[in-house]
Amino acid sequence: MIEYLYLGRVAYDEALRIQAEVAGLRLAGAIDNTLLLLEHPPVLTLGRNASRANVLASDELLTARGVTLHEINRGGDVTYHGPGQLVGYPIFDLRSLQNSNGARLGPVDFVRMMEEALIRLCGVYGVRAGRIAGLTGVWCGLHDPQPTPARERKIGAIGIHVSRGITSHGFAFNVTTDLRDFQLINPCGITDKPVTSLNIEVPEDVTLPSLERISHLTASQFGHVFAQQVLAVDSLDALRAHAEAKRNFPANDTPLQIPSELRRLHTDPDSPTQA
Repeated sequence: MIEYLYLGRVAYDEALRIQAEVAGLRLAGAIDNTLLLLEHPPVLTLGRNASRANVLASDELLTARGVTLHEINRGGDVTYHGPGQLVGYPIFDLRSLQNSNGARLGPVDFVRMMEEALIRLCGVYGVRAGRIAGLTGVWCGLHDPQPTPARERKIGAIGIHVSRGITSHGFAFNVTTDLRDFQLINPCGITDKPVTSLNIEVPEDVTLPSLERISHLTASQFGHVFAQQVLAVDSLDALRAHAEAKRNFPANDTPLQIPSELRRLHTDPDSPTQA
């Protein structure tokens, strides 16, 4: 099962703390695989392989624009997070997942499956997206007539960290993001391919819903791609309560009532159930 939370706008430092807490619960087996969905205030993050030269703005300009900068332990180079961007932090135990051959899922397979979920999300809104060999992420413009590097537009960035089999960090998917803020950096160290957003790519007759509604659809796509049921959790406190209940799970000889929300999962597998 995948439990997911939509947390709204969360400061980056607080999101790091939440990820660490949830990863600890997942490692202990107190919760299932968990997908955190949120957005951030303007922030730049530099992954393990990042070059500071790919931050084009001075520290003074970043301060004036209210943009903070964090060096973190995910893979990849520099990226931008900000309002209108859906950020996903899947806290998954890779040992609980299998690839198409039935073997334990590895980090590369995990990234490819995240890409697939976002590609399918684009398709929900009539946007054709795909992959570029050698470049992690999700791209638009690949099906344009006579595609050129300038037409290949990045809509979703991905970078993860794995510790003791537990994943953290994840993806950043541009929905209504102000793309001018990407001028502060060379996104992911790439200088010859622009970024784009869902609201730019959708057909003219498509109206995008709220970021929260898009997060629900994102969770559903993760459920399809990872072949797991999806359970919506109201809050971090509710997730902590689930963890506490699991720690106090009845003994094997105690009769157990199946919760109503789990029964509903089997009757409507495509719709996340609210806990």
